[in-house]
Amino acid sequence: MKMASLALSLLLLSSLLSLLVLASSSPVQDPDLVVQEVHSRINASRRNLAYLSCGTGNPIDDCWRCDPNWEQNRQRLADCAIGFGKNAIGGRNGKIYVVTDSADDNPVNPKPGTLRHAVIQNEPLWIIFQRDMVIKLSQELVMNSFKTIDGRGASVHIANGPCITVHYVTNIIIHGINIHDCKQAGNANIRDSPQHSGWWTVSDGDGVSIFGSSHIWVDHCSLSNCHDGLIDAIHGSTAITISNNYMTHHDKVMLLGHSDSYTQDKDMQVTVAFNHFGEGLVQRMPRCRFGYFHVVNNDYTHWEMYAIGGSAAPTINSQGNRFLAPDDRTKKEVTKYENTPESEYKNWNWRSEGDLMLNGAFFRQSGAGASSSYARASSLSARPSSFVGAMTTTAGALNCKRGSSC
Repeated sequence: MKMASLALSLLLLSSLLSLLVLASSSPVQDPDLVVQEVHSRINASRRNLAYLSCGTGNPIDDCWRCDPNWEQNRQRLADCAIGFGKNAIGGRNGKIYVVTDSADDNPVNPKPGTLRHAVIQNEPLWIIFQRDMVIKLSQELVMNSFKTIDGRGASVHIANGPCITVHYVTNIIIHGINIHDCKQAGNANIRDSPQHSGWWTVSDGDGVSIFGSSHIWVDHCSLSNCHDGLIDAIHGSTAITISNNYMTHHDKVMLLGHSDSYTQDKDMQVTVAFNHFGEGLVQRMPRCRFGYFHVVNNDYTHWEMYAIGGSAAPTINSQGNRFLAPDDRTKKEVTKYENTPESEYKNWNWRSEGDLMLNGAFFRQSGAGASSSYARASSLSARPSSFVGAMTTTAGALNCKRGSSC
């Protein structure tokens, strides 16, 4: 804790001294440009300050990361979730399953020791990896209920093929995985339990596709460059937390809600917290429909179109985020009300509270102010936006070493 505070203080002091030098050499300084420059310098340094993550106020990380014996009690992670997905227990209380083989040669009869064999089992399992591996799936990885995929202690990539599908199941935790370059697949037979395999049509090519599922937690993953979405949740999915992820180099980042006519998504509840939306992102961080969405303490350092959007009257509660707008003067707005006239969207409940707006960023609010729908879109207490940098410094897959704090 003391090292974290000292490091952060030194970083801020360095930025302040640099600003004083600039101020003394130039008679007029644009305040917005000064703020942007400080933010840019801190953001460039943030990922080198990994040790800041313990004790910075990130409630998930502070729950387990400072424990040097985390490997001896991996399932404690299941007690650390927050937000709408806080009751996702994954494979807690189940056996540890060690993936020893990166192959995925047979999606109908997967070999023991492979990731696919692990995720289709009926009993709860906490799935870990024997070593670093890159898993190129032959078909989408269809998960059974009560599973945790835990990549801590190894560098695990699911890449260059179809990726993860969470389809009409419950209690899933996906933690510490690199998910990227995901492709479409399908028109194939895929096993989803020891007793059943079935025909699957062509997949969307998402990094993580959540369909008709509940109690889902995706935490500390690094995601980029997939065919469709990085994380999509549709068809009545709910009780979801998406946290501590590092997302880069992608167009349509996150879709929450199937379509403007699919009213079964009206009870969807999703928390999006402590994520870093980084370089090369275009839109949908997230794009919401119908339900209740708490977007809290995330760091937005890049968008090319917009950050948060929606249609079909979703309730969006944006709290304590940091939004750095692009330099393009036409792209400063954080929000986008999709395909809807102002006469209609002015009644939607979209709130910004305590968000930090940089480089001209602005959030177009709507709705009647405090209401019961806002309460339904609140899933945890937001920290001040000034803490966002420290809380998201190590967003993405972690480099955890056995025998030391992660």
